[in-house]
Amino acid sequence: MIQLKNEHEQAVMREAGQILAGVLSAIQKMVVPGVTTAEIEAEADRRIREVGAIATFRGQPGMVDHAPPYPAATCISINEQVIHGIPSSRKVREGDIVSIDCGVTWRGYIADSAISVIAGRAHPDVERLVKTTRQALLAAIAVARSGKHLHDLSFAIQSWAIAEGFGIVREFCGHGVGRSLHEDPPIPNYGTPGTGPVLRPGMTLAVEPMLNLGVPKVKVLKDGWTVVTADGKPSAHWEHTLLITEGPAEVLTRRPDETD
Repeated sequence: MIQLKNEHEQAVMREAGQILAGVLSAIQKMVVPGVTTAEIEAEADRRIREVGAIATFRGQPGMVDHAPPYPAATCISINEQVIHGIPSSRKVREGDIVSIDCGVTWRGYIADSAISVIAGRAHPDVERLVKTTRQALLAAIAVARSGKHLHDLSFAIQSWAIAEGFGIVREFCGHGVGRSLHEDPPIPNYGTPGTGPVLRPGMTLAVEPMLNLGVPKVKVLKDGWTVVTADGKPSAHWEHTLLITEGPAEVLTRRPDETD
């Protein structure tokens, strides 16, 4: 069942979104060659704790039976890692795509957002992948209005991916978000316009295109968490938490330094 948020809940989620936006704005500046993903994780965790929020991802149950609860505040995925990369001593290299996904819980409500940052300079196809994935997210946000259908957002993402020749990850998708990290409805990154639930004011949605430079297919590594592209080619991931209103969608996790 899709949960509509009242004005109080919306206000709390707005605060959660801005806490998370501040965290991501700070740690994206750390993405340079030589930094370890553990160092980025430590700074994100420190900032979340500093404001009295909770790192939502830590302790989340695994996707497969043998996977332990998630151990960190962030998921940091590099290159062929699509999502759920576990921070470690791995050093970022010149030209890497570093996708950082993070969630914060504030007064019982959750905001969820992800960014993909290139360390230094990369191959033009990699830069195009990161840019297109973000543009796909912005396209979905632009059509996220009351009265539209959920899969209008999905189709907007699909259209950008197809136009640029990128693979669309199908095994994972966006989702509703609020008191729980994953609420109804699931939000695929492909779909038929005019289908799916009708958007209504009070819906809060985590929209997150995941596009691959190669084939759409992905697989989960033995750690039970890290999702990688089947062909080993790079992937990019962007995400925002949106509030559906009577007018344009409100981007609850918009970063202070973000431009359209």
